[in-house]
Order: sequence, then structure tokens, then C-alpha cells
Amino acid sequence: METNSYQVIKSFILKKLQDVEGVLPENKIKEEIEAIQKVISATGISVLSVLLSAPDLRELSEKDWMRMERELETHFDVRMETGILVQGTDQQKRDTTWWTGKVKQESHGYYWKRYKEYISKFLAPEVVKTTDEDTDIVMDNIENPFNESIEAFSRVGMVVGHVQSGKTSNYSALVCKAADAGYKFIVVIAGGMNNLRDQTQVRLNEAFVGKDKGIPVGVGKLGDMKAELLPISLTTAEQDFNKQDADKNKQGINLDNISSPILLVIKKNSKTLKNVIDWLKAQYTNQIAKHAMLMIDDESDYASINTKSEEDPTIINKRLRELLQLFHKSAYVAYTATPYANIFIDHEAVNDDVGKDIFPKDFIYALKAPTNYFGAAKIFLDPNLKHVVCIKDYKKILPLNHKKDIPIRCLPDSLYEAVRHFVINVGVRKLRGQGDKHNSMLIHVTRFTKVHQRVSMYIRSYVEEIQKAVSSYGRLYNASLQNKIIKDLEDTFSVRYPNLEFEWTSVLHSLVEIINSLIVREVHNETTVPLEYRKDIATNAIVIGGTSLSRGYTLEGLSVSYFLRSTVFYDTLMQMGRWFGYRPNYEDLCYIYMPEEVADRFRLIIEATEDLVDDLNRMSRAKMTPADFGLAVKFHPDSGLQVTARNKQKSSQDIYFEMKLDGTAKETSWIHSDPEINNRNIELIKSFVAQIEDAYGSKKSSEAGEAEPEYRSYLWKHVDRGVIAYFIEHFNVVTSDQFGLNSRMPIEFVREYVNKMTTDWDVALYSGKEKNQDFSIGNIKIKQERRKLIYKGDYLEVSNRQVSTGTAEAISLTKEDRKKCGSDRKAARSKLERPLLMLHVIDGEVSSPEGEDLNNDPRTPKGGLAAFGISFPGGIESGKKTVKVKINSVTIKNLLSEVEEDYDDYAQ
Repeated sequence: METNSYQVIKSFILKKLQDVEGVLPENKIKEEIEAIQKVISATGISVLSVLLSAPDLRELSEKDWMRMERELETHFDVRMETGILVQGTDQQKRDTTWWTGKVKQESHGYYWKRYKEYISKFLAPEVVKTTDEDTDIVMDNIENPFNESIEAFSRVGMVVGHVQSGKTSNYSALVCKAADAGYKFIVVIAGGMNNLRDQTQVRLNEAFVGKDKGIPVGVGKLGDMKAELLPISLTTAEQDFNKQDADKNKQGINLDNISSPILLVIKKNSKTLKNVIDWLKAQYTNQIAKHAMLMIDDESDYASINTKSEEDPTIINKRLRELLQLFHKSAYVAYTATPYANIFIDHEAVNDDVGKDIFPKDFIYALKAPTNYFGAAKIFLDPNLKHVVCIKDYKKILPLNHKKDIPIRCLPDSLYEAVRHFVINVGVRKLRGQGDKHNSMLIHVTRFTKVHQRVSMYIRSYVEEIQKAVSSYGRLYNASLQNKIIKDLEDTFSVRYPNLEFEWTSVLHSLVEIINSLIVREVHNETTVPLEYRKDIATNAIVIGGTSLSRGYTLEGLSVSYFLRSTVFYDTLMQMGRWFGYRPNYEDLCYIYMPEEVADRFRLIIEATEDLVDDLNRMSRAKMTPADFGLAVKFHPDSGLQVTARNKQKSSQDIYFEMKLDGTAKETSWIHSDPEINNRNIELIKSFVAQIEDAYGSKKSSEAGEAEPEYRSYLWKHVDRGVIAYFIEHFNVVTSDQFGLNSRMPIEFVREYVNKMTTDWDVALYSGKEKNQDFSIGNIKIKQERRKLIYKGDYLEVSNRQVSTGTAEAISLTKEDRKKCGSDRKAARSKLERPLLMLHVIDGEVSSPEGEDLNNDPRTPKGGLAAFGISFPGGIESGKKTVKVKINSVTIKNLLSEVEEDYDDYAQ
């Protein structure tokens, strides 16, 4: 591979900076860069080439040095907080400082110290420090394998991370520390696909074993490798577990008489699990009492969960429990980014043959992502969706719900644009000194292999055309005038990168040098040429796949994704998001092409997930348990239906779905764009307010708790729920499903809540600022509230889906409670004495989804728009009050219309 002068010099400076103890002194990065510049100036670049053992170094430009300084500053500016711990009732009584308080100091820390040194080469110091702290907490919550006070133990916990955020690094650290503590058997269950298992084995070889085929890798290259402590891996990078290889790999050694830990990295497959169980039974005639086992279940929400009865558990679940049962002392740690399914495990379920189910009864630990993580929130909660290209031209060619034999006669223009976009990215990264880094594009448009193959045929043909055009015309003056494909590439560049630091001509010249390195790869069960990221050459791959790429597998250097899959299931949708992760110095090049409705679903998921993490934080402070968190997820208004429906069969009859509204706020963030419907809603607000004003009287905001003097909102207390029920029943709410979940107003559940909960209500009518439009109801005068609205055709969506602002609930609180709660709306809802109906009259600034001003468009009403919200009192500690609504079989069938993953591979 050609020497990358920029990366070689940057790596040398990075190593010097990492050797600095403590906090990096101010201006230290600039000083180290200037020191290298002085060496080059005094002795020439050739001397530096000799010093760094890097032949043919070239001199860097001033722009290169400036970029290097920025990138190094970014690397050392990464921040990462420790996670959130929730412990079970019994766990709270145990010794959960055994590792940090004693054993960690007493052990030599051989495996962890090696791994720490290894990851310090490429991770920010703060990330390494927090990884150490996070895994210390998990270690404290498994168990001391040499605890003499107990003959046997079974600890079950779960670690929740973000998709592609470094869970493998985290559990690699946990493996190292567990080995240091004396865990003898370490089993890592690495997903259901061979490519994921192989990838995980490679990473654990680098992080823990230190060798691959007898050759030092990863930590093994650091030196000071102790032969007597070399872990014995019964699996290899090429081969999953089988009894013959296991016997060969253990080299006739008596497992009882060695000090080395034993590692197995296996696929989540029932045959493989049975082979491991049978092999261990052959080694030990009785239950294994002398040695403790740590089992790490990666992607644990996938196939590990028992979705059948406890008397007849699903096969993978049964095998996992059988394996754990072989050991007197075992710790099971589930790792997942989508914990929804895990918490549905019956925490009281026991089967005499296979023991307790794997509900995380002892602890749940939620990792926090570092600040440089390119995650779902950064992408989909951005109101401008700057990393998303919303597409529409796929519908006739590749509809979201299609059959496996759909004819493919062409591809959408947007897909060809996405390919051009990726090609441009490869050229830009080379200009940024990242030419030796891998680049990937993901095309995920189907779950059917035959469709993958047809799409791939068109993509290969187009890539060949681009390669031919760039090779033939790329160096010519005015190349865009001489070739259409070059012109298309330039047009895509102009649209996507109007402010990039490089001119188009520079990017095109860069592409000439590397265009022929582009490859197209399919990843599915019938793949003939595998996708491979080699160590000795940069891979620039357009990857076409589905299920095989949707869980755990990392696409290196992923910058452009084209995504058409549709699903209502939160965990499936999040796991398909391979574009999450770390994008050092090329985050600005990352784009996702997807339908707007799919982007909306991602936004819903993220909002719901962040809400659940906030609940977890509150539960941790309140000393609540994993079982409490399980109920919080199960009955969460935004995630429950999609999760629950997954385990129902298409043949299900009508079922009841439960939702807990306590401590939540629900609002009509979708507003009818039809003037007639909106006018009826406005008239309903007017008549409703007139009725309650006449019956109850109101307080202006100064009396009711509104802080801003220019606001004149109104509050009515102790309003009869019958009056509320009439309003809720007659307000015309925009919904796209039976329950209004997508619109953030689950109206059927709200109506059931009003009827079920025998309580009075408070009602607030909010006013906008003095300069806004007037709105009057008899003697009541308010100002309309100004909101940004996005025109979606049949409805207008309130920007960020937030109708109320700031501390809307404060109007119903005492001054003392308002002071305690501050701007924490969840805390405010926990102080509410009664449900609060919040009425809003909105004057909107309307734009299209693309940002076009539509205020003068006759299709879009702007002033006097009706909306309402409800803040429900209570919170995580308010008991288990839920409301039930019947789901009919048609709805269930629609929810399950796309069969997600095929579990046959697991069950065999």
C-alpha cells in the first residue's frame, strides 16, 4: 500500500500526545506539530522518513497541517460519561464492590492492562477511562468467582448501549477483566450470522487472545506475552465451534489444571449451542463446580427471548439456559442496543429442566455514548434533517412492501444519485489524507435475496460506467462538458457540497487515481464473493444486503446509505441502522437516502428511547428494579404496541393492549390542514372554554403560576371529567393508524383514560406573546401562539412535534413546586394533582419538508389553528395504572405484514 504521509505523521504525533500523563496541556498539540515541522525544515522530509521507518514520505501542505491540528483537537476533546445502573432487590443487598474494592487491586490485571494499552492507540483518553469505569461497575454486579461464602451463584444482567457505539469494545474489556478475576470459561454468543460471528472472533483475538493462527495480533503485538496465560480459544476466525476442533485446540490439556482462561465465540444457533453443551458434558460428568462461567450474549434481544410458553420454551432460549445450568457458578450478561424484547421475559418463570429464564433480574446498566458518536439522535432529531435525503421516486419501482419476485426493470434516479454521492465521498476522503481508510455504501432496499441480486446487477453496470468515464475524461479540461456522467457527478457535488473545502476539479482529479478500486458486493446467504476489509489495502465497497447486515455487522467507513425497508418494530428498525457509529473527520460526508415516513419512524423511536433512558435514570436514583423498568417499557405509550405485536401470530384474534399514561404528555402535533375541520375544532374550543368559564371561573396566568409577565394564560381547576370527555370525543384528531401513535396523540387510549380514571381535571388556555394575533372567547382574550409548521398534505406538523413549550405544566403547580421542578417537565408532571388539559390556538409559520416558505400558499391555513395536549400526573413511581384498548385482528395482521427476520437458521 502506498505510504500515506499525512496519516503516518499524524499517528506519530498522536502517540506522543497519548504518552502525556494527565490532562493534555493547552497548546500541546500545536507545539508537537511545530516540532515536527522544524525537523522537516532543518533536515528534510527524507530524514523524517528514516526516523519513522516510513519510506517515501511527502511534504504536507499548510492546509494539511491545519486540518491535522483540528483533527487532533477533536480527538482529545471527546467526552464520555459513565452509565446508569438499576439493580434488583436482592442485588442491592449483595457485596457489589468486590471487584473495585478488592480483587482488581489484588489481581495483576494482565489481560485488562494489555487491552487498555491497545485501545489507547486509537480511542480518546476519556473514552478509555470511561470504558474502564463502566466495566468495573458491571464486574461488581456479576460476582466474585472465588467468593467463599457461596457455593453457587447465577447472576443475570443486561448492558444497554447504542447501535454501533462500541458495545464490542465494552464487552471485550469485560472479558479481559473477568479473566483477570478468575472466570475460567468465557462464552461469547455473537449473533446469528456467520459474518458477525467471524468478525467478533477477530476482534476478541485482537483484544484478548493476542494470536490468530499462531501469529501475534492486537494485544499480542505489544510484547511481554506470557505463554502460561495465553487464552485457549476453542473457536477460530474461520470456524465456529465443533467438538473435533475443540479437542484439537485444547491440545489434550486437562481443563482443571491450567491457569489460562478458555474462550468460545459461537453463533446463536441451536446446533452449535447443543454441540457446546454435549462437549462440556463429555468433559465433566457432573455439574461444573470448580470453575465459573461468564456468558456474553451479543444482540441478546434477537432469538434469545422465549416467545412461547415456559413449559415449552423456544429452542435458542432453552439451549442458553441449559448451558448456564451446567455451571454451579455462572454470570449471564446480555448486550443490546434495543432492550425492548428483553424486558418482556417473565422474571418469575422457572422450568425444572433448564432453570430460570434470562430476565436481567440482577442489574441493567445503560452505557452513555461519547460526544463523537454519530447516533440516531444527532441524525433524526435534527429539525433540518441535514444528514437525510428524503426520497419519493422509489414507489413504483421498489415499493416498501413488495414480493420476492417483483420485476426490476430499472432503479430509481435517487439511487443512482446516492451512488454518485458515495463516489464523490471516496475522492474527498482521499484529499483529506484518508485515502488508506475503508469506505462503504449501504444499499438496503429489500429482504429478498433475488431482489438484492437484481439491484446489484444494475449497480455494477452503473459503477463500471462511472469508472470508464472518470478514467477517460477525468483529467481533461472542462470534463463535464465532454461526458454526461462526469456532468452528473459534478451536479451531485454542487447540490450536496456547496461549501466543501475542495473545488470540484480537485475532487475529480482525486477520483481518477482511485476510481478503479470501487467494488460492488452482495451480502446474503447466497453470496459468492465475500465482502472483506483487508489490512493491506483500502476497500471502497458498495454493499447490497438486508438481514445479514441488519444486526451487529460493521460496515467500515460507511458514509452513504440508501434505505427503503419499512417496519413498525422499533428494535428491527434501529438495528437496520448500520449508519450509526463513529465517523472521525468525515461526519459531514454522511448521508442517508430514505422515505420521509421512515425518517419519521426513526424519530419516534429515538424520542421514545430517550424517554425510557430518562426513566431508567430516575429509577436508578429511586432504587427501583429491573422489573420496574420492564413494566415502564412494556406500557410505554410510544413503544409498546410495536414491541408487543411482534410476539403475536398473524392468526391472533382480538387482543387487549395496555398503556400507561401516568407522567407523560401527549399532544396533537399534527393539525388538520382542511379549513373546515380546523374551524370545527376552533369552535369546539370556544364553546368548551365558554362553558367551563361560566361554570368554574378562571385564574389569569399571574395568579395561576405563569412566570412571564407578557403572557396572559388562563387556568380552570376541578373541571368535571364528563365535560372533558365530551371535548376529547368531539375534537377531530389527525391519525395515521388505529391509535394515533404516529401522531403522538394515542387518542383511543386517552378516551379510555378519561372514562376510567374518576378524577377531576385542570384546564389551561395558553397565550402567546404580546405581538402575536389576538384571539377572543367572550371576555377572555389571549394571543395566538406562534409555531413553525411543516406542510404534509392532509395535515400540518408542528416543528419538533412539540405544541407546548418550556414549563407548560407550571401553570397548575404551586409556587413552591414550580421552584423545585424548574424546567424539568417530568418532575412537574409528578407534582400535578390532576390531569391537565392544555388548549392551544396557533398562528403558524408554514414551510414544506424541504424548507420552502409556504406562508402565501392557498393550500396552507396559518392562523387560528386548534391543538390540545394533556399532561398526565404521576411518573415512574406512581403505581401500575394502565388503560386497555382492544386491537382487532386486522390491525395485528397489518402490523405483521412484513415478516421481519427468518428464525429458521437459529432453530435448526
